[in-house]
Amino acid sequence: MAQLRIAYTRLRVEEKLLFEAAQRLGIPVVADDVTDRIWPGIEADPGDVVLCRCIGQTHNIALAQLLESREIRTINHSSVISLCGDKVTTAAVLTRTGVPQPLYSVAFSPEGAVEAAERLGYPVVFKPPVGSWGRLLAKVDSRETAEAIAEHKAHLGPSHSVFFIQKYVEKGGYDVRVTLIDGKPVTAIRRKSDHWITNTARGGVPEGLPITEEMESVLRRTHAAIGGDILAVDLFLGPDGWLVNEINGQPEFRSSITTTGVDLPGLILKHAQSCLEAPR
Repeated sequence: MAQLRIAYTRLRVEEKLLFEAAQRLGIPVVADDVTDRIWPGIEADPGDVVLCRCIGQTHNIALAQLLESREIRTINHSSVISLCGDKVTTAAVLTRTGVPQPLYSVAFSPEGAVEAAERLGYPVVFKPPVGSWGRLLAKVDSRETAEAIAEHKAHLGPSHSVFFIQKYVEKGGYDVRVTLIDGKPVTAIRRKSDHWITNTARGGVPEGLPITEEMESVLRRTHAAIGGDILAVDLFLGPDGWLVNEINGQPEFRSSITTTGVDLPGLILKHAQSCLEAPR
């Protein structure tokens, strides 16, 4: 019999909430702590649906790819996790599909990164192509600072050899995170901070926010471009409307529950259950 499984490497708040929701809703779920498992010893069969909730992107992609090799349905699919986890790839897809985003440039050397910053015009933000929680971001206001940051990043290893530089957006001290389930926006929160980085992981204060038609329009286009069962889309409000800043393919969602009252764990599990029951 096909089963719904939650695979994880650490029981964070989100995973605990998912298991609590499963018990509350009477949805049978198998807990898979894959920390010490060795493939192919992970138990899952064709027909199963697996929520990939490992702590890191590399773990989630690897796990999803292995499960998919057995024709097992994963949430999200490895291609979506991979796409969302790389800012260069995300930006390229959004560019190809015409989804509005901040101006950006990509360089392949420290010298190129400085030239890219000069062309975009200061201030700019240097971002690692792969990373989350607002880590290793640098707001740069001058050529001198750009040269120092680019030189420093060049010595951090191969993962920093590609430079993603984004035009800084004056966003009024907040950004917006919207959670989408099966393409439908279900929660939106404003994350406010006196610091230019507004992630809740960096101290941003969340509050619930209505989802407007303008936001929905951009979000529909974003989901059409990216796909995915569960996405968290981070938006900036620019002078000409909403811009997609980043997309998370395996999002944390605790802040969106406490501020909106929406039962996100329950909605996620109900969607996963519908995938389990859907004909293959």
